Amino acid sequence: MAAAAIEDKKGLDVVLLDVSRLVVVTDLFLIATGTSARHVKTLVEEVEERLKRVGRRPLRREGTEYGKWVLLDYGDLVVHVFDAETREYYDLERLWGDAPRLEVESAAAEA
Repeated sequence: MAAAAIEDKKGLDVVLLDVSRLVVVTDLFLIATGTSARHVKTLVEEVEERLKRVGRRPLRREGTEYGKWVLLDYGDLVVHVFDAETREYYDLERLWGDAPRLEVESAAAEA
């Protein structure tokens, strides 16, 4: 649902990483890019709204005031929404390069 929310609001480069075998605090990282600080905030708002409809609320939110890197922690899922420059700088896909990538379409369909 989170991936579908981001794609519906025209989020870019959506990636879903299965980090369940690499870290103990979460199972999935959903990473996406917004085109501006406002777009990043819009993507995050849409994710929160969609997941709220099914009774899920983030345990923690970080970065919403700046819109460069916003993190939503749902326990089993951590959503990272970046602006392009910040995403390139932190390069989480490289950092978590051992994590298998999952198909976003199939994950959104299952939700």
